Amino acid sequence: MENEKSGLSPIELEKNEWRKQERNRKQQRWLTLASPLFLLGLWEILARSGMIDSRFFPPPTTIVQTFWDLALSGELLPHVGISLTRIFMGFAAGTIPGVLLGLLMGMYRPLKSFFSPLLMALMPIPTLALMPLILILFGIGEVSKVVTIAGSVFFPVVINTAVGVANIDRSYVDVAKNYGAGPGQFFFRIALPGALPVMMEGIQMGQAIALLTIVAAEMIGADSGIGYLIWSSYKVFNFKPMYVGLILISFFGYLFSILLRWLQQKLVPWQ
Repeated sequence: MENEKSGLSPIELEKNEWRKQERNRKQQRWLTLASPLFLLGLWEILARSGMIDSRFFPPPTTIVQTFWDLALSGELLPHVGISLTRIFMGFAAGTIPGVLLGLLMGMYRPLKSFFSPLLMALMPIPTLALMPLILILFGIGEVSKVVTIAGSVFFPVVINTAVGVANIDRSYVDVAKNYGAGPGQFFFRIALPGALPVMMEGIQMGQAIALLTIVAAEMIGADSGIGYLIWSSYKVFNFKPMYVGLILISFFGYLFSILLRWLQQKLVPWQ
């Protein structure tokens, strides 16, 4: 009846619905851009008008100029390079053993019983609180930074992976047993694919924690990196490079999150 009243065919109605959905998607994309642009514009106006102290909150346009100056002078790239190297190494050092241990804990109850108390006892301790011990064991070089990041990433990854295995539909486990699947086949055909959705959420958490940790670690004991740039600029009250460092960390966090979401869509297309 509605089709007859509107005078449109089902195909035309479907096209109209598609156009409406497309308009909604475009509106959502614009709204996503509007909030940060509004905040930056408001910040610029307040700083230029003197309503906030521009010494502590310099206008965003001057921060952009500082970014270009640091980039063109060659001062910024080494800081970014060394921080990204530490992040990738620490992330890998925490994620790989975390995934393996989480899968094994989910597959074998004795391992879960053995490691769970240790994980529950150590997880509440902030990795940065262990920095003095890490520095004693590994010195103030690169290894201590990588170990600090790896320790922060390890716990959310191992716990989410173990939970992912525990949540696998029991029917898949029974089918694998009935067909005589060996440990290796069960590991790669059942446990790993079944745990991927929850495991990827843990990896997402891990990358965010890695960025937080690298900044703090470089503030405490480093002479290079984005965290060092932020801290050294703050100590001499040169706030523009400090904001450059903060924006870079925010940018890399957003970029890594997008990349991991894309990877998740490829690895877990059924979600």
